[in-house]
Amino acid sequence: MSTILVTGADLAPQALALLEGHEVIYAGKTPTESDLVALCGAHDPVAIIVRYGKVGAAVMDAAPSLRVISKHGSGTDTIDKVAAQARGIEVVAAAGANAAAVAEQALALLLACAKSVVALDARMHAGHWDKATHKSLELGGRTIGLVGLGAIGLRFARMADALGMRVIGFDPFARNVPAYVECVDLLTLWRESDAISLHCPLTDDNRGLLDTGTLAQCKRGVIVVNTARGGLIDEAALLDAVRSGQVAMAGLDSFAVEPMTAGHAFQAEKNFVLSPHIGGVTSDAYVNMGVAAATNLLQVLSRQPAVVG
Repeated sequence: MSTILVTGADLAPQALALLEGHEVIYAGKTPTESDLVALCGAHDPVAIIVRYGKVGAAVMDAAPSLRVISKHGSGTDTIDKVAAQARGIEVVAAAGANAAAVAEQALALLLACAKSVVALDARMHAGHWDKATHKSLELGGRTIGLVGLGAIGLRFARMADALGMRVIGFDPFARNVPAYVECVDLLTLWRESDAISLHCPLTDDNRGLLDTGTLAQCKRGVIVVNTARGGLIDEAALLDAVRSGQVAMAGLDSFAVEPMTAGHAFQAEKNFVLSPHIGGVTSDAYVNMGVAAATNLLQVLSRQPAVVG
């Protein structure tokens, strides 16, 4: 019986049903590289389903039978794809499986920022009534700039269009972009957006995409939303921009280092709305991502003959 390693503590029952006939081993909620190396050494899996932690060359080398690494989600930046390719290991992702969940989280963060949801809730619970002094931002008629027009970005674009927003987007790889999304270059996006939402994968080319320089090119008082990867933002630059008012509010679901450690500078700032990278964590997405991850790895295993001897 071949083994499949899950870098997490569980997998949806619907996904497990697809993997019947394989032995499924769990690495736990917060597996380290040494944990994964040890498990691969002990069990020699033919496939790894990646939920948490990173899978690099050392993990791959500890599993000589490994033929496929399947991401439980869409972002594969935690997998060393160069190392995998060099070893003939296929990397697959559950693209679009959590698109609805993440797009809804992006919308929730945008609305929370524009409508001061968190601050007003705290004031109300403290016994205040700020109707005479508070004004929220109306999104209708304003411009939202989307960096990334994949499954999540386009789903969010439809929501923004329904709010009456002008939707502009940048994605050199986008296909079948709907008419209500105007494709622009990045400089135009920075200059014209009243709010910016990131929906692209993290690569070596776009790491720190939002930094001191790009934030300075944005409209003063822009809202920044990130439900993609924390590495897309230079966090020190964003902190300075929020403190100066160049960025009015930031709604963030992902961070450069996760989990966020106590004492992170964002935690003390009132103009940050934060969530612990749970955009894709819904009961529906959990099933969708698990089933997609299992299906993808089985497709790879079915077309690759096992190496004997």
